[in-house]
Amino acid sequence: MEIHTKTINDLADAAEKVLKEAGQNRIFLFYGEMGAGKTTLIKSICAALGVTDDVTSPTFSIVNEYEGKDGPVYHFDFYRLKQYSEALDMGYEEYFYSGNYCFIEWPEKIADLVPDTYTGVRIHIQDQHERLITVENF
Repeated sequence: MEIHTKTINDLADAAEKVLKEAGQNRIFLFYGEMGAGKTTLIKSICAALGVTDDVTSPTFSIVNEYEGKDGPVYHFDFYRLKQYSEALDMGYEEYFYSGNYCFIEWPEKIADLVPDTYTGVRIHIQDQHERLITVENF
C-alpha cells in the first residue's frame, strides 16, 4: 500500500490507513532516513490507538512505554545502539512477543531479532513536506 502525505495534517488519516493495513500485526518496523518523519508518524499512530501520553523519540532510552486504550504501546529507537548485545540485555523478547503494539525505529540495527511477522513502514522524502509512505505486511 502507498500513502501520500503533503502536510503534517495528513498524518492522522495516514495513521488510520497504516493500522488498517497492518490488520492483526502488532510489530511495526519503521524505515527512513534521519528526518523522514518516523517519530512524527508514530505519534499519529499512537494517537489513533488512544495514547494520551507525550510521545517522544526514545533515542537515548532505547524504549518508551505509553498507555494505550488496549494496553501498553512500546516505542523503540535503535539508532544509537552501539552493540547488538544491548538489545539482548534489555530483554527485547519480552516486548516483541508481548502481544502489544511495538513501533521500532532503525530496525536494521537488530535485523536478526525482529519477529517473522511484522508490518514494514517505509517513509520516503519527496520534498520538504511531502512524504510517500509504503506499508507492507510480512
